[in-house]
Amino acid sequence: MSPFLSLMLPVLTGLLLLTIGFSLRERDVGVLMMWCGTIGVFGTVCWKILEKLA
Repeated sequence: MSPFLSLMLPVLTGLLLLTIGFSLRERDVGVLMMWCGTIGVFGTVCWKILEKLA
């Protein structure tokens, strides 16, 4: 798998979770999906920043 695809797959998954979770925000599962999506996107960004610093 290319480095670009290995970076975009978790980001797109996190954004998809944010999108679906926002539409279901009245339910508990929607809030959980938004949390998981946010952590996924932030985690990927932090991982790439730490990878570049080392």
